[in-house]
Amino acid sequence: QVQLVESGGGSVQAGGSLRLTCQASGYTVNTPCMGWARQAPGKDREAVAVFHTGGAGIHYADSVKGRFTISHDNDNSTLYLQMNSLKPEDTAMYYCAADGQYLNAGGSRYCALDFRPGFASWGQGTQVTVSS
Repeated sequence: QVQLVESGGGSVQAGGSLRLTCQASGYTVNTPCMGWARQAPGKDREAVAVFHTGGAGIHYADSVKGRFTISHDNDNSTLYLQMNSLKPEDTAMYYCAADGQYLNAGGSRYCALDFRPGFASWGQGTQVTVSS
């Protein structure tokens, strides 16, 4: 079981930047797909970025491409989300998640830009508010 603790949320004006941090602990070998999802009031949870800790790729939602950067520090089991050029529509609770990997028809590993209910582990969330 992996435990995830987020930090780094806050309030910024549009165009500003924030960096979210997720500290992972516990048994992480079975959950190499680590990433971030967000949920705004009245909306479904949306995966925004996923990182394969074994080097099998990074994926971003179209809504954040070119503005957000996900990275991982293997030595410290820490996941980051650098968020630049923030927009009011980025306002949401941001959650760190860890999930298992997939294998394609050729046997290559990959992560889906999705976190499976009942399988993925979640942090408690950190609030990001962007004002116009």
